Amino acid sequence: MAETTRRYVDAALSGSGTGPISFEDSVSPEFYELERAAIFKRAWLHMGRVEQIPRTGSYFTREIEVAGTSILVVRDGEGVVRAFHNVCRHRGNKLVWNDFPKDEVDGTCRQFTCKYHGWRYGLDGSLAFVQQEDEFFDLDKDAYGLVPVHCDVWAGFIFINLAEQPEQSLTQFLGPMITALDGYPFDKITERYEFTARNGSNWKLFADAFQEYYHVPGLHSQQVPTAVRNPKKGFECAHFQLDGPHRMTSTGGPRRWTLPPEFMYPIERVTHSGLVGPWESPDLGDTPPGLNPGGIDPWGIDNFQIFPNVEILIYRGWYLLYQYWPTSHNTHRFEGVLCFQPATSARERVEHEVASVVFKEFALQDAGMLDGTQTALEAAYYSAGLHEFVVNDQEILVRHFHKVVGDWVRAYQQAKTEVPA
Repeated sequence: MAETTRRYVDAALSGSGTGPISFEDSVSPEFYELERAAIFKRAWLHMGRVEQIPRTGSYFTREIEVAGTSILVVRDGEGVVRAFHNVCRHRGNKLVWNDFPKDEVDGTCRQFTCKYHGWRYGLDGSLAFVQQEDEFFDLDKDAYGLVPVHCDVWAGFIFINLAEQPEQSLTQFLGPMITALDGYPFDKITERYEFTARNGSNWKLFADAFQEYYHVPGLHSQQVPTAVRNPKKGFECAHFQLDGPHRMTSTGGPRRWTLPPEFMYPIERVTHSGLVGPWESPDLGDTPPGLNPGGIDPWGIDNFQIFPNVEILIYRGWYLLYQYWPTSHNTHRFEGVLCFQPATSARERVEHEVASVVFKEFALQDAGMLDGTQTALEAAYYSAGLHEFVVNDQEILVRHFHKVVGDWVRAYQQAKTEVPA
């Protein structure tokens, strides 16, 4: 059952208490190794959108360093979205890649052909052709297809699960708070602007930055200048909600961005577009009950944080994806994707491009803090003996997120100890 509040969630409701919390999970190499197995090899992981594979034979690859694997996602001849480990069954060569094997690629094909020895695989993963097949000893081609990965689609978002047998279906894992967004027209919002950055911090620290707005007046003073800031509370979220391992928060805000002109870039004033997107985004019609669950008026943004590492931020007429892929205990790859309704004029295209550039500016402000955060946390934990830090009422989702990560790791450890010898 989702937990809601008029303004703030009582920290006790999250099961994580109200005292200081530890960030050992963000500085410990040993904890990172546990996360890799306990979370990223057991949870449902977002891969992309169905629009990226629009027709038979369309495919893309995803490099999941935290799980030590490459994933191939494809639409087969029956229109089914499938996922496989991206490895040839002959000698273990990476199957699908172009010039650089660690780069992600996409395209369309009829079969997948290994560059090394020419083995071919159908879109359903079956082994279709073996070069000089009679040279092998009793080769059963049916036994040497691509290794499948559990794959499912919700609202056009493609997810995989690397577990041998997932503990929950995708719908069960997402739960009622997320699936209440069923019916939102994500399929109409298909113009994409993508950004990727390598960041020198633990993946959870960047996620923390986007699940509280307590930092906004200090770090993004342009976004909330003194003239429009609540002098006692700063920039507040209007609604928080928890559901299982997932979290969400809503902010208030008018449809038009009404900052005084001196606090806006000139291009924002000219194009009527910026951080919150085009001021006059096309209306999407009726929205599902999962949007703005707190009934905030005027409503601004909903940020749905799907465990473990993807967020969907829904604005008026467009949405934004954040994803955090760990690469070590103190580095990660950050992905940001802005998604708009396809532009119907040159002006609309410019509005989208301005929004994407301004987003990049503010994302860099957040990212620019995190190397310092990571370095200081490591020094605090290992040298200064500081193992706990205080968080306030607006940081309830930070508290809940780190508790859930710890819960998954402890459950994994317990399950391992209970396995009979």
